[in-house]
Amino acid sequence: MTDISLRRAYDPPLPQEGRRVLVDRLWPRGISRETLGADLWLKEIAPSDELRHWFGHDPEKWPEFRRRYGAELDANPGPLHELRALIRKGPVTLLYGARDTQHNNAVALRDYLAQ
Repeated sequence: MTDISLRRAYDPPLPQEGRRVLVDRLWPRGISRETLGADLWLKEIAPSDELRHWFGHDPEKWPEFRRRYGAELDANPGPLHELRALIRKGPVTLLYGARDTQHNNAVALRDYLAQ
């Protein structure tokens, strides 16, 4: 599989990032489409609102969040197929808005794709 990078939506784009894909259900606050520079907003691949609210970026819930998010991804393969098709074409950077750089849906998604 091609290189998958992660980057906060609030960080400026870098030239070597390849295609930039926003993987959050909500658009990051205070960022215009031009500033974000995303090639694709794949909100259908994000965790459900229920799961997102349950998790609340609580690191203690991280293992269970990953398990539940994986189950949601298994049940909705369409967006995964779209993302995997992009990844086969070259480097992809998954964009996310969370402050926590280690416990967020982009990290869980990258790990899921690496399985």
